[in-house]
Amino acid sequence: MRILVANVNTTASMTESITAQARSIAAPGTEIVGITPRFGADSCEGNFESYLAAIAVMDAVTSYPDPFDAVVQAGYGEHGREGLQELLDVPVVDITEAAASTAMFLGHRYSVVTTLDRTVPLIEDRLKLAGLDARCASIRASGMAVLELEEEPERAVEAIISQAMQAVSQDKAEVIVLGCGGMAGLDEQIRRRAGVPVVDGVASAVTIAESLVRMGLSTSKVRTYAAPRPKTVIGWPLNSPAVQASL
Repeated sequence: MRILVANVNTTASMTESITAQARSIAAPGTEIVGITPRFGADSCEGNFESYLAAIAVMDAVTSYPDPFDAVVQAGYGEHGREGLQELLDVPVVDITEAAASTAMFLGHRYSVVTTLDRTVPLIEDRLKLAGLDARCASIRASGMAVLELEEEPERAVEAIISQAMQAVSQDKAEVIVLGCGGMAGLDEQIRRRAGVPVVDGVASAVTIAESLVRMGLSTSKVRTYAAPRPKTVIGWPLNSPAVQASL
């Protein structure tokens, strides 16, 4: 089984850390391939970067030259999962939905700890769209920018832990979800300090993707995620043969 794990930004070192987390949780026999978009922003922290990332990830995934069995979109709250589901015949799992749904198996209510406050509305919208908001106790911002997670890891961990502990004590959260792909691999440190289960979106998404492949399940194509209808598209940056055939 081969799973593509797509970073939503163009920072190669973040792709490496996301890929390492995915490989640490993958079952024996699962090949994890990390991919970085060839264009886009070095971090995604708002709507502009998120919509740009949606196109960039579709480009990166459809340009991958070899067969694959599933895709993980490793951006928390980012757009684009629906487009990938239209273009592909394999399962597509978004870390936002994977982490939130996993958290609901572990406690009555969960809280998300993310990066900057400006990302909170994007996450609220994605959870609401997915029908996962009813049991979300809160979405808290750590105040750390995405790239600061790598540049100042100790300060970032302390900021995340602080918000996680407040979510448990003040918002009555029973589970914490890490609300950024760049937080991959921090779950154990935060769990020890916060005293509650901590869900990493990358790990959740890889596990769900593996399960779907093993069960022989993929996206329904009868309506919402049917392949794009043939159209004339001008200036479309996705030049892979697969995409051209569908358009």
